[in-house]
Amino acid sequence: MSRSTHLIRPFRGLRVRPELAADITAPPYDVMNSEEARQMAAGKPDSFLHVSRPEIDVPGARPGDPATYAAARAAFERLIREGKLIRDEQPRLYLYRLTRNGRAQLGIVAEVLVQAYLDGRVRRHEFTRPDKEDDRTRHVEAINANSGPVFLIYRDRSALHGLLHDWVDAHAPDVDFVADDGVRHELWVIDDSDVIREVVDEIEAGGALYIADGHHRCAAAARVCQTRRNQGANSADAPWEAFLGVAFPDSELEILDYNRVVRDLNGLDESEFLERIRESFAVEPADEPVHPSNHGEFGMYLGGKWYRLRYLGKIPTDPVGHLDVSILATELLDPVLGIKDARRDERINFVGGIRGLSELERLVDSGEYAVAFAMRPTDIDELLAVADAGEVMPPKSTWFEPKLRDGMVIQQLED
Repeated sequence: MSRSTHLIRPFRGLRVRPELAADITAPPYDVMNSEEARQMAAGKPDSFLHVSRPEIDVPGARPGDPATYAAARAAFERLIREGKLIRDEQPRLYLYRLTRNGRAQLGIVAEVLVQAYLDGRVRRHEFTRPDKEDDRTRHVEAINANSGPVFLIYRDRSALHGLLHDWVDAHAPDVDFVADDGVRHELWVIDDSDVIREVVDEIEAGGALYIADGHHRCAAAARVCQTRRNQGANSADAPWEAFLGVAFPDSELEILDYNRVVRDLNGLDESEFLERIRESFAVEPADEPVHPSNHGEFGMYLGGKWYRLRYLGKIPTDPVGHLDVSILATELLDPVLGIKDARRDERINFVGGIRGLSELERLVDSGEYAVAFAMRPTDIDELLAVADAGEVMPPKSTWFEPKLRDGMVIQQLED
């Protein structure tokens, strides 16, 4: 069987009715916990959270409970049955623009070929966890759709940039609303076959796509695809041979800091802890919260006080070792705090930069955590370099804002 060599292709998107977009679409399933999702969906029976976080409608639900996936399917089918989600008759590409604080980024919504992911042309930079893969796989199978898009990056190309912005300038958006967090979401449907072909070819000429956010969605899509291939469903054009993605140019993206909080000082008191970290870092008290701006620099909140840490050693040149998150892990979290695997150690947690440094202060002042570290945001070029080298970053190295909304465009896995 011949499989497409392209990275992306158009598809028949299942789209939210424009006038209902603000009420139905929702933030990604993995940026809130169950209680936060329940509060966000309160009084909103059509919120897509009833599909993406179905445990909010199943009292006493535990992770992996079959009842939650059944609830997701029921909520999804009701939105379709009531005409609140409508599928395009012909394959299309879509443009999705997000604007936050005056900064805009314009992405291409398309099917992304699973084979390109398996071949390494959709490049990853993180490991995945089997339990999260299992959950996403079961969710996709339950609703027979990819409802949450994978956030992708491509290296900007002037011809493609002009093509996309010419379309936006010449057409009114099909969806346009401002969400509760102040982010503006706009969607355009590209229905011109010549423009679609040009976009597909330009993305292909770029050579690769990079996963910014959505590694577990990619892995789940690949598992669903492989299962259906094994069952004899061997059409290369089948929807399950692809997953839902939104690809943005690297020139328009912003990465925020992804900060760390640790529950205890590994048996040390504060003075002992400070003495240990001075072996590898210059430690300076600060009169205000520290937003690191230089490579090898960190903010630290301990005992109600802020400190600025500067790494004293030679910064590695390899793509992973060069990262600030790697320096903190190898020079402080591991040797001083005993955290050897940040993916699994329950003593460490991660706080997206969108919550601000005041959230670090709150968590430490509450006594829930003993110390917090403020990070310099990872650069886009650093992320791409790691992915190009076939390496992986430490967990929670990047936090992208603004977030895509689930439910804007959905990829159904049936013709």
